[in-house]
Amino acid sequence: MITRVLVPMDGSEMSEHALEYVLEAHPDAEITVLTVVGEPSALWGEATGLALADDLEEMADDHAEAVFDRARELVDAADGDATLETTVELGHPVRAILERADEYDTIVVGSHGGTIADRLFVGNVAEKVVRQSPVPVTVVR
Repeated sequence: MITRVLVPMDGSEMSEHALEYVLEAHPDAEITVLTVVGEPSALWGEATGLALADDLEEMADDHAEAVFDRARELVDAADGDATLETTVELGHPVRAILERADEYDTIVVGSHGGTIADRLFVGNVAEKVVRQSPVPVTVVR
């Protein structure tokens, strides 16, 4: 039985579909929405701007809050008794997801994110999580 689900969200439509899937398939689950703010890179757009902030953790929290607000809206609109926890991490998305994987029964991830880099490397994070996860992973489109 699935009781604890990790849903990595980046604000993309695909990550919202992943949360919607969890709410439908596991309406009573304990859901953790994880947002990972990447380390600065020329390909990562917004992350570069975050790196220039005086307080990186505060900026990451601010960046993640919009994602968390949307996640809360989706949970509130769903039928069921799902509970929602939110957390933000700094670093590489695949590493951050896999470091927490053992705490959950499953991971549900969107097929790809919404950044320019994600469009160039469609499914890169999802593919690596599927290949390396110690728990079952569902990829949602």
